[in-house]
Amino acid sequence: MTDAIEVEVAGRSVRVTSPDKVFFSRRGETKLDLIDYYLAVADEMMQAVGGRPTMLQRFPDGASGKSFFQKRVPKGAPNWLQTTTVATPNGTTSEALVLADIAHVVWAVNIGSLGFHVWPYPAVKPEIADELRIDLDPHGAVSFDDVRFAALRVHEFLDELGMHSWIKTSGSKGLHIYVRLAPNWDSYQVRAAAVALARELTRRHPDRLTDAWWKEERGDRVFIDFNQNAPHKTVFGAWSARARVAAQVSTPIPWSVVDSVDPNELTIATVPGWIADNGHAWADYGDAAESLEPLLALHERDMANGMMDAPWPPVYPKQPNEPPRVAPSRAKKP
Repeated sequence: MTDAIEVEVAGRSVRVTSPDKVFFSRRGETKLDLIDYYLAVADEMMQAVGGRPTMLQRFPDGASGKSFFQKRVPKGAPNWLQTTTVATPNGTTSEALVLADIAHVVWAVNIGSLGFHVWPYPAVKPEIADELRIDLDPHGAVSFDDVRFAALRVHEFLDELGMHSWIKTSGSKGLHIYVRLAPNWDSYQVRAAAVALARELTRRHPDRLTDAWWKEERGDRVFIDFNQNAPHKTVFGAWSARARVAAQVSTPIPWSVVDSVDPNELTIATVPGWIADNGHAWADYGDAAESLEPLLALHERDMANGMMDAPWPPVYPKQPNEPPRVAPSRAKKP
């Protein structure tokens, strides 16, 4: 095994140890193969996640091994790394890596990071959230075709509101839909908008889609996960490689291929060529500045009609107007 090499990238020389260590067992792709992939999609990746804080998920023994999450940049990191202070829901702070350029990505891969869990705001403006993120994830008997159906219904609804949206595979079994927002709203407002979206789509497609936070209430329906927009929540970043043995990638795709794309075929080996053949689906993402007001108007309508907030994840403090945070089957009966 090669001890170490130097990778020249973004004006930096980044030391990479054990470059031929196998990270993905299906085809034997190595740490250096993953770095080469990220270099191949550097421009596209930076347009989507550049300048944002990220949480690292480190796999010292590759995708098949154990992992751990790390918000704090470890001691001994090079002094050129950009970091920023991030907080947990209970107020604990740490210095997280900022994806300032592709050299930062290469450095993170060297310490065993495969993909990147990204905050919904730029490091220079943490008080705003400039991304609405809708996570559609299958569970139970829900199939990927059901997730496709859900994604297309979300797309149609956002189009109806005059809101442009973008879609990517999750790198696993789901799809993620994004709206790039003007920097005018915070995470509480963005989450409220996501709750309104989930509720309206559930009204329109009650047999296929659900806004039910409690799993026991979802049945075989696709859950529209509004809580991915809660403050301090991270989401798996665009162009990131998943910790799967075949090295699948969370790949931005055009809406026109949602019905035909096979996410399992989008890997670090195939995605650079796929971009060459299909174009960069998120080329205009970084310049967009959509308004959240159409969804906030629906939220205000729901509140005026007597609805309460939707439940928050358990790690968050109790919120105003939130219903009892207990599964219906465990709630005390009157």
